[in-house]
Amino acid sequence: MKILVCDPVSPKGVAVLEQCAEFEVRVLEKRLPEAELVPVVGDVAALVVRSETKVTRAVLEAAPQLRVVGRAGVGVDNVDVEAATQRGVVVMNTPGGNTISTAELTFSMLMALARKIPQAHASMKAGEWNRKAFQGTELYGKTLGILGLGRIGSEVARRAIAFGMRVLAYDPYLTLSRAKALQVELIEKLEELWPQVDFLTVHMPMSEETRGMVNAATLARMKKGVRILNCARGGIVNEADLLAALEGGQVAGAALDVYEREPLPKDSPLRRLEAAILTPHLGASTEEAQDNVGIEVAEAITAYLLHGAVRNAVNLPNLDAPTYALVKPYLNLGQKLGRLVAQLGSKRNERLVITYGGRACEVPTDPVTRAVLVGFLEHAGGKEVNQVNVRTLASDLGLLVEEVKSSEQTDYQEWLHVAAHADGQKVSAGGTFFSSLQHPRIVRLNSQPVEIVPEGVLLLLNNTDRPGMVGHVGSLLGRSQVNIASMSLHRDCAGGQALTVLNLDSVPPRALLDGLEADPDISNVRVVKL
Repeated sequence: MKILVCDPVSPKGVAVLEQCAEFEVRVLEKRLPEAELVPVVGDVAALVVRSETKVTRAVLEAAPQLRVVGRAGVGVDNVDVEAATQRGVVVMNTPGGNTISTAELTFSMLMALARKIPQAHASMKAGEWNRKAFQGTELYGKTLGILGLGRIGSEVARRAIAFGMRVLAYDPYLTLSRAKALQVELIEKLEELWPQVDFLTVHMPMSEETRGMVNAATLARMKKGVRILNCARGGIVNEADLLAALEGGQVAGAALDVYEREPLPKDSPLRRLEAAILTPHLGASTEEAQDNVGIEVAEAITAYLLHGAVRNAVNLPNLDAPTYALVKPYLNLGQKLGRLVAQLGSKRNERLVITYGGRACEVPTDPVTRAVLVGFLEHAGGKEVNQVNVRTLASDLGLLVEEVKSSEQTDYQEWLHVAAHADGQKVSAGGTFFSSLQHPRIVRLNSQPVEIVPEGVLLLLNNTDRPGMVGHVGSLLGRSQVNIASMSLHRDCAGGQALTVLNLDSVPPRALLDGLEADPDISNVRVVKL
């Protein structure tokens, strides 16, 4: 079997592959674009890539013998996972290889910020001896705020506690029991975190929720002289606002390893600020991390090709093509239900119950459950969430996941129901298919019957059941140039309370939502993006 290593990978990883007599390993000397890669993959069983090589549909179609793509790293944006799945090609990554490396870089940056080590080093190299200019601060007794307590954030917390720091963490998806085990103080609201921290470090994925989370408004609420670190994702910290806070003295120092634009432009004003410590995205740049991901991806490929064992796959390797075709509609519906329940319910959930009914009990449920979890936890884990690591993510957050196969008789031949439980409250949604598996519908929302097409933007609201309400809401949307694609209406009784769900062509503006919320006949206005 031929293995093609397309990008620079640790020699130790290549050696793992080369020691197998069954493999013929070829290491490319340079990255090949699609047009040059297509002619050389015809007889290849495995591709090993990092982030440079693009494994496109054309490349996959040109490789009839290809069985697995191994990504030495976390992100798989450079691999067409959907096309790989359709062709039965396993896509694997190495999600844990850089955890310690990034945590240690973060803590190194923390210490460098506290003691101004890079600035003092530059001064000494320039022939100076200026002790007074580089007076620092101790970590002992200081408060470290951590945004995101996943794998890396947890490792940073452990190190900070060992240095005698008080650790406050904000992670809306982490359970209280998990926070207690890590010995950190879990903060419920961000506005309570900002004024308490002496240092703030970011360890969250990039999402709509986290983009620009650290900005002018939040920086202004922090102590004067706070120090900011970001070794996670560029854009979570607004660089322009951080620059202004550094220049104005509100922020005493910043340490950045990631940026809104990479490479960081040469004319970036951050480069000229002495209070800013900058590194060129070195989170995974240690010998150990590179060896770890290289060895990990090589071992995973070897285990799959020689023994059929699957590790760290981001698609559905354990289903043959006919089974995948059967399961795929349930995957799509499950992910939409998970996404809907996540946006309507609490962020910090204790239990997720996924119920299968009718013919849905006959399909392989594990991949469907994983699809529900991907939708449910994508805001917590960002782009790194996939079919394989999502159960681990749920466990890390302290979320209990239950699967139930129900014999309850309903009006539907097959159905799927998702319920999230948090602090004694429950949010739930159920779905089925109309006519065929190609027409999914959401038919239950918190036990109320609905008929919702699970796509696009949903506007949900409760309203008093009186004549003219539908027209009133429609008029408000029309004046804001928001078009209604479809609607679902349900009331408990004539003149009582009604549930209105509208499929919209675009996200309604904030002013429109404020107007709806101010109406005495309307409540619980929510926008959900599916």
